[in-house]
Amino acid sequence: MMETVLLLLGVFSLAFLAFAKKKLTVSGAVAAWIVGSLVAMGLKWCGLFLLGIFFVSSTWLGTLSGKKENEVIEKGNTRDAAQVLANGGIAAILACVYLFFPSPILICGFVGCLAAANADTWATELGAFSKNKPFHLLKRQRVEVGTSGAMTILGSGSAFAGSLLIAIASIYFWWGEMDSKMLLLFALTVAGFVGHFVDSLLGAIFQVLYRCSSCQIETESKKHCGVATIRIKGVSWINNDVVNLVCTFGGAILGIIAGLILF
Repeated sequence: MMETVLLLLGVFSLAFLAFAKKKLTVSGAVAAWIVGSLVAMGLKWCGLFLLGIFFVSSTWLGTLSGKKENEVIEKGNTRDAAQVLANGGIAAILACVYLFFPSPILICGFVGCLAAANADTWATELGAFSKNKPFHLLKRQRVEVGTSGAMTILGSGSAFAGSLLIAIASIYFWWGEMDSKMLLLFALTVAGFVGHFVDSLLGAIFQVLYRCSSCQIETESKKHCGVATIRIKGVSWINNDVVNLVCTFGGAILGIIAGLILF
């Protein structure tokens, strides 16, 4: 009981600190506290540390000096509740289920979920430093940095590295012996990386995109230059948060499949 109380207090402190440092909005801090609390109750220190690795690394990458804010992207680096839940909501649900039905298969789903979220974030943040403009999967041409459905070699490599980091940490936290779990390590890394690829593909096909009637720039925002933008593609309710939610859900499903095969 005392361990759970300490974990919840720790989650609250970290959420408040992130808000104070302007990494989270008020709603984002509340959502982060809820997600972190559910993970802490279900998966204890191991789950919380893994969630922390994702949050800390993604937050740090988002504040790298010299990174330019791209106007295609609707939201900045201060995360709101929708962004937090899109990246951590599925993980929180799996942690809750694990609390009542403990199974290594659910842990694999949890890991796959965070691996996909980490892969997607690393691809976005580090891919922005690519010397070449990203290549759009459907348009088959170079587009502006931040365009949904576009990829770079640097971004794809970063996605694999981000997924690998989560997979390595999970093996250490829950299974300990890395040498005997190489197949599981590979499967969880691939689960996260494929989840990131699904994110890119879904973004390319269905994510909403607008054009500013004033400066003609393509953006995810409904307003630009002080005027309403015009929708030019995608489904109106499928924004970046929805795409990220599908990304983490896909990673979780692939992680669960890996667990069913290997356990």
